[in-house]
Amino acid sequence: MSGDLHHPDRDPNRRQLVAQAQEPFGAILSCIDSRVPPELLFDTGLGDLYVMRTGGEAVGPVVTGSVEYGPMTSGTPLVVVLGHQRCGAIEAAYKSLRDGKPLPGNLQAIVKALQPAYEQAVREGGADPVETMARAQVKLTAADLRSNQDLAPLVAKGTLAVVGAYYSLDTGKVEVLGGAPS
Repeated sequence: MSGDLHHPDRDPNRRQLVAQAQEPFGAILSCIDSRVPPELLFDTGLGDLYVMRTGGEAVGPVVTGSVEYGPMTSGTPLVVVLGHQRCGAIEAAYKSLRDGKPLPGNLQAIVKALQPAYEQAVREGGADPVETMARAQVKLTAADLRSNQDLAPLVAKGTLAVVGAYYSLDTGKVEVLGGAPS
């Protein structure tokens, strides 16, 4: 948030160190939005994070498998589902579902994946339904990952935390929405 970046683990020595093997400390599922690159937001470097990015953090079997990879193969202890303010994918899906107008091509697959968050946002109401939907998507996705048949045992053992978080484009602050270890 302060802009005091350290740019760790980005030099040729680090590249050589991780060239043969990797042990990232976290996995982040975030949006494709160009303003929300996890490696930059969290000031990390080569080999520090597994990063998956989809429109509105929409998930399906390949994305879920990608999230599972770190915790299941190398014991990565942290998964973060990172939503953000003014998400274009969420807004497009919200309008599509509200107006009953499908989006073209494969964009409709994103709308379908985000429908549970839309339904929750409609139930909850609020001043800004798109922001409500964005936060709902984070919470639903994190909850689904926590209860996933392969990740749930790791969460129960305490070797994995699945955290939902929300990034403010205005302030740079990341707010934890749930799942932080106690």
